[in-house]
Amino acid sequence: MKTQLWAIGLVVIAGLIGGLGPVYLKKASSIINLKKLSTIYKNWFLIIGVLIYGVGTLLFIPALKGGELSVLYPFIGLVYVWVSVYSVILLKERMNLLKWLGVISIIIGVAFIGFGA
Repeated sequence: MKTQLWAIGLVVIAGLIGGLGPVYLKKASSIINLKKLSTIYKNWFLIIGVLIYGVGTLLFIPALKGGELSVLYPFIGLVYVWVSVYSVILLKERMNLLKWLGVISIIIGVAFIGFGA
């Protein structure tokens, strides 16, 4: 089965959306107090983070019909790229050169898989 371009695009979009999930979970972690359960189930950052993860997963499922898992799944690795970018922009975290080199190597690795498909 040849992997369709729309399936790759859908996986990339799923990763782009799903990458926001950890950002919201990070924001949620500062509010959670395990001794007080209401900080968990009333935590909007936690709820939104879980929902975003779910949307990303739901987008990934139909993409599986359009191609090989061995080609599509490595594109999920782009989530690490999106999380890094979102962390810098939304959480004001700092990335050093070594971290950016890691991000670049992920992009190169995913590109090799894409070209091989």
